Formats: sequence, structure tokens, C-alpha cells
Amino acid sequence: MPALRSWLFSAAMLLASGSACAAGGPLGIDHRLHYDNSGIWKRTNQNVLMYGTILTVAGGAFAFGDQDKLGDTFWRSVDALVITSIGTEALKFTFQRERPTQTSNPDRFFAGSHAQSFPSGEVAAISAAVTPFIANYGEDHPAVYALALLPVYDAVARMKVRAHWQSDVLVGAAIGTGVGLWAAHRNSPLIIGWLPGGFQVGFIHHFK
Repeated sequence: MPALRSWLFSAAMLLASGSACAAGGPLGIDHRLHYDNSGIWKRTNQNVLMYGTILTVAGGAFAFGDQDKLGDTFWRSVDALVITSIGTEALKFTFQRERPTQTSNPDRFFAGSHAQSFPSGEVAAISAAVTPFIANYGEDHPAVYALALLPVYDAVARMKVRAHWQSDVLVGAAIGTGVGLWAAHRNSPLIIGWLPGGFQVGFIHHFK
């Protein structure tokens, strides 16, 4: 499947970014990267990407409704993003892993509710948001595969500022991609079915 091949490539890039000094963690690859909170890796840029993704997905869903392929894809992206966010939050409180800013030991799990490194919720959310677009449009429009670079960038940036370990971002990407593929291949979007019928039309179609 094209979307899965795209993420295999993305995962390889992430592993290449930090596997030379493997130290520990569940995959045996976790270690601190050199701290860098400047330039493209700056935390403010990560926030712009995360909140920009949320606003784009939500705005597109409400604007286009579920009347055409694009609107339908936006709603599937909403499904994936929401479900992924809930799931990763639950996992964070379950595994309670300390972040690289809190410890140099990547094996510190179950350290208390203050520890929420595993998995990366942001990487998971961005992966979930872009996957339905890659799944629905990638085969006919290969340029859409470039969307996979967004979670890849965020994953590296999160490691650069020592917010996550390598396995955190890889597992986050896998969760987001898996949920995104599930959302993309459902018979219909989930959340829009719970909303009043006006949301299915969308603002653009409603005011035509």
C-alpha cells in the first residue's frame, strides 16, 4: 500500500537520525540527541505545525462538509486526529515514561504521572492527520506523499529539544498512521455521523 511504503521510508529516516549511539529503551535505539532549540527545530515552529494542522483539518472539514471526496477526506482526518489524541494520552498515563529533559536513562517507565514521554502525541496526531490524504490521493497525485515529511520533521524536532526518545516518535508515528489508515478505509467518517446534518453540507456548499 502506498501510504505504508511512505511511512516505511519515513521510519527509516528517523532511525538513521539517531541509531549510531544506541543506548536503550524498548527498541534499543534510545539516547539523547544534542540539544537544539533554535532555527527550524525551535519549539515555536513545532507549535505552529501542530496547531496549524488542527486548524487546517477542522477548518477544511467544516468548510467542505461531506459532499465530495475532499470534504470526506477532511472528516476522516478529523476522526483519525481525535481518536489518536485520545489514545496517546491514555498511553502516556499508562506507561509514564520520563522525557529526555527529565532523565538520561531511556528505560525509566512508570515514573509517575509527571512523566509523559511515551508515545509522542504530537507526532501521532500529525501522522494521523496526513495519512487519510496520502491514502486517498497519493496514488493519483504522488506529490501528496510530501505530507509525510511533516510528521518526520516534527519527530526529529521533538527529539532535538529532548521532549521525546527515538522510540516515542516511532511508536507515535505508527499509531497515527494506523489510525489514519483505519479512518481512510471506513465506509463513512465517524464523527460527522454524530453531528447535525448541516455539517455534512459544509459552509462552502451551504452558501453557494
